[in-house]
Amino acid sequence: MPEYENPTLPEGINVSPTHPLKEFALLLGGISALLLALVLALSLAAGYLVRFIPFSQEQALASRIERHWPQGQANPHPARQAELQTLADTLVAAMDLPPGMRIQVHYIDNATVNAMATLGGHVLVFQGLIDILPSENALAMVLAHEIAHVRHRHPIMAMGRGFTVALALSSLSGLGDAAIQQWLGGMGMLPLLSFSRDQESQSDADALNAVYRVYGHVRDADALFAHLDAAHKLPQPPAFLATHPGHADRLAQIARFAASHPARNQDAPRPLPAAWKTAPSPQKSPKIHADH
Repeated sequence: MPEYENPTLPEGINVSPTHPLKEFALLLGGISALLLALVLALSLAAGYLVRFIPFSQEQALASRIERHWPQGQANPHPARQAELQTLADTLVAAMDLPPGMRIQVHYIDNATVNAMATLGGHVLVFQGLIDILPSENALAMVLAHEIAHVRHRHPIMAMGRGFTVALALSSLSGLGDAAIQQWLGGMGMLPLLSFSRDQESQSDADALNAVYRVYGHVRDADALFAHLDAAHKLPQPPAFLATHPGHADRLAQIARFAASHPARNQDAPRPLPAAWKTAPSPQKSPKIHADH
């Protein structure tokens, strides 16, 4: 018959040598990393799939959020907007847009130095941008760049990524529908804030080709970026710097294009009408926050 023993157990045998808070932190960190990876994967998938949404549906969505776009005073220059639209239509004819894709230009009487493409083929041009451009050719380069974003469906792709992230974070945090509704209210702006460098480079390439087809050269295509290169050293650079990064690389891209596409004529850049340089009505410029 075996002999019964009752040994004394070491003190703390059932106590983990790791502090409970450390174990909790490691567990929480692992779960957070997994959730972050899942959200990023969903965001990338959404950004790809939304490209297949018909453009007509994107236009319908844009019409519901148009009131959230930045505004200046009531447009005091309807003729200026009409001329901007005419220039955009000329560029569109050289850019092979898909059937049914229409570009609508909106002139914003505001001193902000910016231009932007948003959902549904809408392109916003601020007076502050016009004031710093030396020629129609320079303006055409900016307009063609924004049109190219629309052509490649960059706004709807960015919106899809942003909505997926907002929805996931709302679900995980328990913020509910109110946060999503608030995000939806301003999502017309979000696509402007998330274009990748590859998308910017792609849009620049399209714009250069369009400008070359329309004018026969790309003189002054680099005017805005040269201005921004200098403005980058200022304490508060223009908003355009935030939404369009890598201007030094873009200057190099324009130089390479000019070197490989000899001018077909010796025409000088066309000056903008003097009346276009009239200072806009005094007002507080809106803040445009961006990460793109």
